[in-house]
Amino acid sequence: MKNLWAGKVAVVTGASRGIGRAIVRMLAGQGAHVAFNYLQSADQAKTLVAEAEALGVRCLADQVDICDFEAVKNWIADVKSQLGGLDMLINNAGIVRDKSLMMMLEEDWLDVIRTNENGMFNAARACIVTFLKQRCGNIVNISSVSGLVGMPGQTNYSASKGAMNAFTRSLAKETAAYGVRVNAVAPGFIETEMVSAIDEQRQNRLRTEIPLGRFGRVEEVAAVVRFLLSEDSGYMTGQVIQMDGGLAIR
Repeated sequence: MKNLWAGKVAVVTGASRGIGRAIVRMLAGQGAHVAFNYLQSADQAKTLVAEAEALGVRCLADQVDICDFEAVKNWIADVKSQLGGLDMLINNAGIVRDKSLMMMLEEDWLDVIRTNENGMFNAARACIVTFLKQRCGNIVNISSVSGLVGMPGQTNYSASKGAMNAFTRSLAKETAAYGVRVNAVAPGFIETEMVSAIDEQRQNRLRTEIPLGRFGRVEEVAAVVRFLLSEDSGYMTGQVIQMDGGLAIR
């Protein structure tokens, strides 16, 4: 169905690359005006804006540190002013600093928590009053299978994504009476720059551990986000959808 969200406004955090980029393309392809932030990838952000606007929607890209509460608050206010509203938030911004705990520096821990956990709070807090006042809104958090089962060498990342899953369930209960839904997607290994940085030998070993025998594609994650944002999932809130090729089947 084309123009699923014609005239609606979506915000995507951390969207100049990877999964976020695919989500922006999906939203624009369905008629939504989109705003996203980036930290360093200015050229990629400009290219994505051009791709989205070629689909006939407005697209804004702003260099905003998702860890900065006031900066995020001001950014969301500016998005509302420029695009005329706010309907959807996709919390995608995230980083990894993988190390065993005995080798992990304090900054490795704090950088991941600030970005993945605090960044989600900053964006959701900046949007939630609007959603509650208009008695509609939709939040999708991009979590990870690491937050469901834990991964060695990822105590910081797993902790941040586990917190995201708990945040999703709690906020869903807070906001359901106001017509606001909150869900999450927990991908496994997806073909992104983050995964391509893994050495080839480990990538091959990981594929043998995945029942479907391959890594996921960013477009597949975007398709699940599309479902969670659509009325097809209108009776779902507080859910964490695991999509990992069967890696963490329990």
